[in-house]
Amino acid sequence: MKVNPLIVYKDISSPVGLIRLIASNRGLMAVLWEGEDYTRTKLPGAVKDEEDAILVAAQKQLKEYFAKERKVFDIPLDLQGTEFQLSVWKALLDIPYGTTQTYSGLARQLGDSKAVRAVGGALNKNPVAIIVPCHRVVGASGKLVGFAGGLGNKSILLGIENGHKMPTLF
Repeated sequence: MKVNPLIVYKDISSPVGLIRLIASNRGLMAVLWEGEDYTRTKLPGAVKDEEDAILVAAQKQLKEYFAKERKVFDIPLDLQGTEFQLSVWKALLDIPYGTTQTYSGLARQLGDSKAVRAVGGALNKNPVAIIVPCHRVVGASGKLVGFAGGLGNKSILLGIENGHKMPTLF
């Protein structure tokens, strides 16, 4: 009988490069960019498991997203962060597919228009890229700024959602 370790991972290919999916038995914990270690998300290491049900479901839903067949994810999440970070990440889930929000707009939505930098810090620590869509947050001018996966990948993700109408970089 196979015993599932507490935290498992699976690497998958995608239009934004190789990404690593990490899950606990409660839900998806992270989607890491190619070459990224666990430092930014503060997660412990994980054991490779190609057959974990949560990881397989996440891979399937991401494949559908990249094929423009899925706009909303329904993977269980196991997010680890501060109360403020969790509130920001939850607010990201309310930004509709194909739309963007500014950092200041997100801060206002959370009830503190002066929390723009704190919102940016929480976005930088978002462990579940793409699924918790921090790529949908842009600068006040509408230009692409600040993305852990790189601005090129942010542009690709927004292009997928907007029919390849790419936003302006920088």
